Amino acid sequence: MTGPAWRPRATYRLQLRDGMTFARAAERVPAIRDLGADGLYLSPIFTATAGSTHGYDVTDPTEIDPALGGREGFERLAAAARSAGLGIILDIVPNHTAFSLENPWLCDVLRHGERSRWARHFDIDWSRGRLVLPFLPEPFEAMLEAGEIRAEDGEHGPLLRAGEIAVPLTPHPLTDEERAGEPEAIRALHARQAWRLAHWELERDGVTHRRFFNVTALIGMRVEDQGVFEDTHALILDLVAAGLVQGLRIDHVDGLAEPGAYLERLRAAAPGIPVWVEKILVGDERLPPWPVEGTTGYEAGAAIVRLLTGAAGLDRLDGFWRAATGEERSWDETLRDAKAQVIRQDLAAELAQLKALALAAAEASGEIEAGEEALREAVLALLVEIPRYRTYLEAPASPRLEEDRALLRAAADRAAEGLVSDRALRFVAEAMADGTTEEARRLRCRFQQVSGALMAKAQEDTSFFRFTRCLAHCEVGADPGEPVWEAERFAAWLRDQGEGSLVLTSSHDTKRAEDARMRLVAMTHRPEAFMALWEHAGRVTGAESVPPAHRWYVLQSLLAIWEEGRDDLEDRLVLHLEKALREAREVTTWTHPRPEAEEQVETYARALVRSWHRDKPPEAEALMMLGDMLSLAQLAIKALLPGPPDFYQGAENALHHLTDPDNRLAVDWSGIASPAAGGLSEAKLHLTRLLLELRRDRPELFRGAPVVEAAPDGFDLVRPGGGERLRLRLRWGGGATGALWQGAGGCLALDLEGA
Repeated sequence: MTGPAWRPRATYRLQLRDGMTFARAAERVPAIRDLGADGLYLSPIFTATAGSTHGYDVTDPTEIDPALGGREGFERLAAAARSAGLGIILDIVPNHTAFSLENPWLCDVLRHGERSRWARHFDIDWSRGRLVLPFLPEPFEAMLEAGEIRAEDGEHGPLLRAGEIAVPLTPHPLTDEERAGEPEAIRALHARQAWRLAHWELERDGVTHRRFFNVTALIGMRVEDQGVFEDTHALILDLVAAGLVQGLRIDHVDGLAEPGAYLERLRAAAPGIPVWVEKILVGDERLPPWPVEGTTGYEAGAAIVRLLTGAAGLDRLDGFWRAATGEERSWDETLRDAKAQVIRQDLAAELAQLKALALAAAEASGEIEAGEEALREAVLALLVEIPRYRTYLEAPASPRLEEDRALLRAAADRAAEGLVSDRALRFVAEAMADGTTEEARRLRCRFQQVSGALMAKAQEDTSFFRFTRCLAHCEVGADPGEPVWEAERFAAWLRDQGEGSLVLTSSHDTKRAEDARMRLVAMTHRPEAFMALWEHAGRVTGAESVPPAHRWYVLQSLLAIWEEGRDDLEDRLVLHLEKALREAREVTTWTHPRPEAEEQVETYARALVRSWHRDKPPEAEALMMLGDMLSLAQLAIKALLPGPPDFYQGAENALHHLTDPDNRLAVDWSGIASPAAGGLSEAKLHLTRLLLELRRDRPELFRGAPVVEAAPDGFDLVRPGGGERLRLRLRWGGGATGALWQGAGGCLALDLEGA
């Protein structure tokens, strides 16, 4: 198979939108080149919903968004990048588009139903009846009786107006009764459509389209169909063929029906460019043998955190945390509880569909007579026990097939322990592992898609906000159940790594920016300092009215986000806490918020910020200084790993953001190139330029994996090549000549030695 014609030395991610247009991105190109990166890595560029802040809610995959500058603007950016020696990597979204009335393909389906040219493009379960549109603020009948629903003529045909929305109707001349909103006429009109409007609360268990996780506003695309692939990828492939795009990043590959087959098709259509997949690897899981360069790098970021975490200090923190909060669950128990809750609540529609698919598979097989509830119980139990995001059982020739079959059967063994009878469970597991009927294939396909959505929602968006011992380990790609690696374990992991995967430490999806995370890793080396902060935080006004578990989370978040001279800390912290509390769904949720519970925590958080503004505890400064050293260590390790290091926008300076939307704030570019002297930003910028210069000028030093050498009080990473050795030394005590950083917590040095 033809390899890529271009492979980046280092990549730099820019988030388009919110003022970052193609023209503004072109202005950043010289600085990105001067930093030492040669890959410009862009968030999605295709037309998205009006006012989109991220671009993943694509409405038209055949058009470059005019809001960013359109095709002409993108071509000018590509020309600027090319002249500076940068290739463009494009983030594409094959899994879904926007479930929105701004989506022209979807609107055609609403007008013409299954007869629409675009009906097969969307992953809609027409066997369950009309397409459900959970767009209404109130039940349909209540709005109808209140006179809030009527028909009207639109520019492209008749519409049904319901409050603020207007849905395309099957083309026909409207009657006076329909225009007047006469209830019987509207009911009859509504009943004739290929869709039905419903109250938004029906999205929990009544939707009939495949969603992105539990986000009803995104609808799955059937890119496993050749025609759908061609229509959704025509512009992407045109940009590649025109030499405007040199690489692709595939968003949420696990959401696809057939990830491996999709990637084979993409490689055949674009054989000369590198492809990376957004894929979360769990435990000892390896990337399937797909035709890609590798992943986007979450596993590398998690490995670095594990290497830099202090085992003894984390054990002490664990004891403090459990004593302070009363938490008794292990990480595995926390995750299992969250998965059981999420599948019953957020993904209830998906569970209902899987139950129906399992029933159809049972009837087609003739092997078992099982009722709906037994099959529902079997599917639920199996989903909870799957330890990875998904299996890949759809590819008969895949080397992963037997491994995934064994993983599925082991999950069934665990799931069986809690059931009165395991006959239905064993049938479901075997139907997915070996079933040959079309019904078994459908069950296998959808189960694997749902297992990934469940893991993402239960782990990243729920458990990470519950198991809060040390938030540095509650990160995309990380495993709080295995938070520490000694040097030998890190070395073993390195031996299994190729040179293709990116290495990231911050992204648009990480829960905390890289330097915020390192301050929390610092807690594991100075647990007594954090406990002093805890004691101080307990004396702040309002502390007594906030549960200890929430105070523990607030304190870590403030430590992570704190920057001197910022006047936005209160508001940013409070906005983050609203999200954290609702994601944890223990006292409040997104759909049914409890303002009084949220306000107590937010009021306390504001009081804590103000207390630090008045008199910040000295222990906070000590943890922040140690965090600075760890940040530089993280940066150096990242640049010494085999794959291309990936830099999130602004990461050449200090980044102390929390999860989105905080980490997608507009970057203040004015101070990036010349940060204040003596701080972390200056040190990061200097070290980034130095490391990327070495990667450019001494490529022989960066072939293969570095050697890890354990030391009694730290470790070395050594890269030999070309008669030289590049050595990174980290020591938790003492000093070192030529140290990049040294202080009470340790020292860090980087040396280029002669052979």
